[in-house]
Amino acid sequence: MLITNPQKNPGKEKNIPGKAPGQKNIKPGSCREESGLAGKRAGVEPVLETRKLCYRYPHLKENALESIDLKVYPGERIAVLGANGAGKSTLFKHLNGILHPLSGEVLLKGEIISKKNMRVCRQTVGIVFQDPDDQVLAPSVEEDVAFGPINLGLPEVEVRARVKEALELVGLSGFEERAPHHLSGGQKKLVAIAGILAMRPEVIVLDEPTAGLDPLSSARVLELIMKMNEELGITMLLSTHEVDVVPYFAERVVVLHHGRLEAEGGPEEIFSNPTLIGKAHLRLPRVAEVFELLRQDGVNAHIRITAETAKEEVLRLMQTGQE
Repeated sequence: MLITNPQKNPGKEKNIPGKAPGQKNIKPGSCREESGLAGKRAGVEPVLETRKLCYRYPHLKENALESIDLKVYPGERIAVLGANGAGKSTLFKHLNGILHPLSGEVLLKGEIISKKNMRVCRQTVGIVFQDPDDQVLAPSVEEDVAFGPINLGLPEVEVRARVKEALELVGLSGFEERAPHHLSGGQKKLVAIAGILAMRPEVIVLDEPTAGLDPLSSARVLELIMKMNEELGITMLLSTHEVDVVPYFAERVVVLHHGRLEAEGGPEEIFSNPTLIGKAHLRLPRVAEVFELLRQDGVNAHIRITAETAKEEVLRLMQTGQE
């Protein structure tokens, strides 16, 4: 297993794949030093933890998850990578009690998740599913976002305040009376996120949050993820197939393969290991692929995963070639 050791990014990233002109810049997750991550964790109890977590679907002979040990600390941004069938969605469904372990444990703030604390668990950990049509079901946007707070038994004035706040956060103020089935895929995804935000969770888990979205909608969702983490302090876990955007928001990357936790570490560390990426049936970010091809041709290039660090590596190689 890799040890987390993100390298400091000497520059700020200027562009995100698919980012619209004028959109707020998203800071690369890889720019945080190990000391910063260690500071988050020092003396801090994990908000979520799995211990030897195993799970098997009734119709299968093999476990979908096999002995998963994972700690999630408050305020982290974690990307969970893996090919289809690696166990990402199965893992996520254990984090707020949708699924129950075959063996092992899932803990919320040090307490095993069970029927006794399920209500608190669902309030603390919100899940946004891959397909918003599985989650956005009410006749209007307002009713959908209000569903969770109403089930908490909150008074009407508090429900309205939370709905208003959540829709403002996702940029959908004025959509209250709109029918969800008339919205675009990106807007439906934002409504689903608003519904979770209205519960005021400490952790939000997003399963393929940019799946099926066009580049601009994808960038908007990723920007919102960063905002929720940096401004609201919400711990974020998300799975994605879009490895090109992972270096721009993830502090830590977890790689699943055939239900096992294959590796975890900083984005630069994970993507600097082509053997690991190939074994997990993933690919390198496009920027990193260029440097890996150069290495295969005998060039003494270091793999870089963001546009800014790639520019600096190209300039270094050019300078070296002129000496």
